Amino acid sequence: MNRRDFLKTHSCGFGYLAFAGIASRAAAAEYKNPLLPRKPHFEPKARRVIFLFMQGAPSQHETFDYNPELVQAEGKTAGAGKLLPPVYKFVPSGQSGLPVSEVFPHLARHADDLCLLNGMHTNSPAHPQATIFTHTGSFTFVRPSMGAWVVYGLGTENQDLPGFVTLNPSQVGGALIYGSAFLPATYQGTPVTVSEKEAPIENIRNPKISRPAQRRQIDLVQEMNRSYLERQQVDPEVEGLIESYELAFRMQSSVPGIVDIRKEPEHIREMYGINSPATREFGMQCLMARRMAEAGVRFIELHHGGWDQHQQLRARIKENATAIDKPVAALLADLKQRDMLKDTLIVWGGEFGRSTWQQSPAGDGRQHNNRGYTMWLAGGGIKGGMRYGASDITGAAVANRVHLHDLHATILHQLGLDHTKLTYRYAGRDFRLTDVHGNVVKDILA
Repeated sequence: MNRRDFLKTHSCGFGYLAFAGIASRAAAAEYKNPLLPRKPHFEPKARRVIFLFMQGAPSQHETFDYNPELVQAEGKTAGAGKLLPPVYKFVPSGQSGLPVSEVFPHLARHADDLCLLNGMHTNSPAHPQATIFTHTGSFTFVRPSMGAWVVYGLGTENQDLPGFVTLNPSQVGGALIYGSAFLPATYQGTPVTVSEKEAPIENIRNPKISRPAQRRQIDLVQEMNRSYLERQQVDPEVEGLIESYELAFRMQSSVPGIVDIRKEPEHIREMYGINSPATREFGMQCLMARRMAEAGVRFIELHHGGWDQHQQLRARIKENATAIDKPVAALLADLKQRDMLKDTLIVWGGEFGRSTWQQSPAGDGRQHNNRGYTMWLAGGGIKGGMRYGASDITGAAVANRVHLHDLHATILHQLGLDHTKLTYRYAGRDFRLTDVHGNVVKDILA
């Protein structure tokens, strides 16, 4: 076993899953500590991002894309089959009159904070490829995830916590959706499990060894590493793994306090729906996201699955919407009452959308559709109470179209990062999140 493998395998009792997510702190040679806060390219509107990822591709026709033509399309055909009008009604909401599906009564109260991107489109209608593309801007090569790029560009505001945390990460795409690829591993996401038991990061402590003893182990390994580096001159991966022990050690004290939502007042837990079985799990994610945002975590991703409704659309949309409606509304309200929504960019959406036609003559499901779908933004310097873009009767984006590269460019822009300048040299070329594409959607900026 060589030294690199030894270090990866023997992590002094710290769970390697969490350890890998914060590893390689010194891998970026030009920075003594690559996680220290860095100046953005220009004045930012947002300091952090909370990405609410809806795995499975929610139907825009039953959520946030009101299309009067589709409402009147009973019995008509278009595209690949018989058109299926929305199975739920849309309700004009807020002072803006923004149309929001009746399955989101709590979110509808925040309509004036939402910017609906009804003209989204992406490259693939397949879940694995589209999920990876949503997170990395590519599905043909292994690329850094959006969160990794953000932390690479800005660092983090809390040196005792990872800069990028992913809560209950989706199994689709695996570690690729929160990985750092060729960026130093310190920038990749740290997976955190949020369960009924309110479990924190697994294996963050070793019950078989005391903290002083673990401190001595870390010091010993660092001494060995310094000797190794003197001989090798430079090995960013090994150096980063050893340096990350310091953060891992500090996390043993900082993480339990952050993830213990039992410390929250009862009225806050009730607001997030934690006391109700239907909303408990996602409510816990949303509340933990707010706590992490307060603590200085730069990029926080939440996951909710089960949106792949090829059948039983009415029942399953209602079930999914109920699970997230109250928690997401609570997150928006809680951030606003803490004066944090103005500099927190909320992103909601899935990997693509659904067709306007029903999948089978006898069913009420919808097929995949990457030609048009809806995501929404809130806070972080984004105009609220507005719709941007539109889709036609076939479900294709036809007005003010926003490609996923454009969304990525806009997210970076709100954080004060120029997507054309946020680059990393690898294998002889400069890479970026948007590759050679992307335009900031300036019409939605406040």
